[in-house]
Parts: sequence; C-alpha cells; structure tokens
Amino acid sequence: MENGANYMETLDALAMADMIVGNSTAIREIRGLVRFAAETRASVLITGPSGTGKELVAHALHRASSRAASPFIAVNSGAIPRELIESELFGHEKGSFTGAMARRIGHFEAANTGTLFLDEIGEMPLDMQVRLLRVLEDHKVRRIGSNDDVNVDVRLIAATHQCLESAIAEGRFRADLFYRLNVLPIELPALADRVEDVPMLVQHFLSRGFASDNPPVFTDEALAILMAHDWPGNVRELKNLVERAAVFFQGMDVGRDQMAMLLRPARSARAAVAAPVAVELPENVVALAAPMAATPRFARPMDLREHLQNEEKRVLIEALESTGGVVSAAARLVMLQRTTFVEKMKRYQIGREMALSA
Repeated sequence: MENGANYMETLDALAMADMIVGNSTAIREIRGLVRFAAETRASVLITGPSGTGKELVAHALHRASSRAASPFIAVNSGAIPRELIESELFGHEKGSFTGAMARRIGHFEAANTGTLFLDEIGEMPLDMQVRLLRVLEDHKVRRIGSNDDVNVDVRLIAATHQCLESAIAEGRFRADLFYRLNVLPIELPALADRVEDVPMLVQHFLSRGFASDNPPVFTDEALAILMAHDWPGNVRELKNLVERAAVFFQGMDVGRDQMAMLLRPARSARAAVAAPVAVELPENVVALAAPMAATPRFARPMDLREHLQNEEKRVLIEALESTGGVVSAAARLVMLQRTTFVEKMKRYQIGREMALSA
C-alpha cells in the first residue's frame, strides 16, 4: 500500500484536476475525509441532497486509494428494475432463467480488486439488502443458477439522499446493513451552505468547454446574485445554468440583466427579450426570440414532423438520464418496448455510451 505522503500527493493531484471543487471549510473537511477513508478498506456511506456530487466524491476516493488502477463500477440502485437487480449485482449462469442466453458477470465480480459504488442505496428492495449484507460479511457472491461461491475483493461505497434512519424506523431499510455501510460516513452539504465556492465552481464549469474558446464572463454582480440564490438543485443546477450562459452569451459579459434570464429558464429567451429591461442577447437568440414575442406562433411555417421528432429525441434522452442509462427502465418510463426504444435510439443517433445497461 502507498504511504501517507503518496496518498497526499495523489489527493493534491485530484484537487488540481477539480474532482472535488471548492475551498470552503466544508469542502476542505471532505477532502480530508477522502484522504483518510482512502487509506482503509472500510465501507463508506455518502449522504447529502440530490445534485451535491456524491458520485464525484466516490470516484475521488477510489482514485486516491491503492485500488486506483482497478475498476470503478458505478450503479444506480434505484434505476435497476426489481426483477433484474440480483442478476445485475451478482450475475447469472446460462439457462438459469428465461432469457439467460449466456453467463453474465455481475457488478461485484466486475469490480473485483476495485471499487463498487451503489448510488441511491435507500431504493434497494429488502430482500436484496439481505443478500448485500451477506456479501459484505463473507466477501463472496453466488451467481443465479450456480452452486459455487466466487471470492470478491471489493471496496463498497454507498450513497443516498434519503434519511436512512427514518427508512429503518419505517421498515424500509435494514438496521444491520446501515451499520455495516456507515463505517465511514461522509455528508455532503447543500450548495446553499457553501456559497463561497460558487465562483470557483463557475470557473470550473466554464473550463469544461461549454463555450469552446470563447466563454462568457461572469461579472462580480452576477457572481453576487449566484451566491444569494438558494440552489434547490445544488451543484447540478449551477452546472446547467453555466451551460445555458455559454449558449446564450458566448464571449459576452454576464451581469444582472443576463442573470434574470438564466435564473428563470422557463421564461425562455423570448420572455427575456420582451422584458422592460433590455438584455443584450446574441443575434441568433434575438432572431429566434423577438418574432415569437411580437407575433402569433404560426405567423410563419413550422415543420411539424421535424418538431415532433426533436421532441421525441429529447424525451428519450431524458428517460435515459433519469434511469442512469438503463435502457429497459427508460423504455418503461415512456411506455415503449425495449426493442422499440433501441430502434429509436439508433434512428436519432443517441450514443450508446448513454446506455450503461440493457
């Protein structure tokens, strides 16, 4: 195992790579917890509101550990259909059930010698919680349809936005599993509780290439407005806002007037242009927005087929994002057969990289 100095160097490299962004007291403490947890094999439970970056922290913990060269497997427990979760986690043998055409290696075996991240652990069914507890205690898995155990060396990191203590009281989560997972707890704060990190996060997201070589510039006034916002969607909401700014205000200063539009995306560019205070939008945005504000919707022709196709593509992408890339679950969300869903993905050239699992 690497010594403490090497762990510190690795963590510094992670910070430079902006995996855990911020300089607030809370974020500095989290980086310290990551460094400490990385030196152990103990299970980690990451809690915090949705959108606070639990998977990024899990990935940073993996990268800072001696398992960094081994697999990091991330699984959204709530996105896997109940009838498939056992096979997804533990695998199955050929012919073990209808549709099992070949042996499948589960996520535990795939993560052997590395790290398995189980997000939304609070959504896991009670019967699977029993199986998971047994694996954590015995370090062995058994594929469906097999009589043999397979030894696994996996570091487990779990995460949830739920209060598991309340779930235990309501009978939805096993207390013994909670104590087995909660050996090293890491609680992520809401963005509203560390607003001093907002300017650094804005620069981080701008550096991700949303605006190519010509990003917008957030003025001090804009940053002050962002720091006063309550951020119900946390860091994810801020990331989306910066991306919108990169689309609408490429190469421009973003001030108070621009922020009025960015913080109210439902109003759209049309409403921003029609507002009493003029907002300096790029010509392409004004060209699209101004006629809509001044004239009826159908004052000019609309290609209805193209419009409906664009809407269908958007819904398919959102369904995949909502289910963590599980195609079968996304198909159920929009009430389609899985084969039909896959055909539409091909038709609209929706990348297979979005689909993490069938």
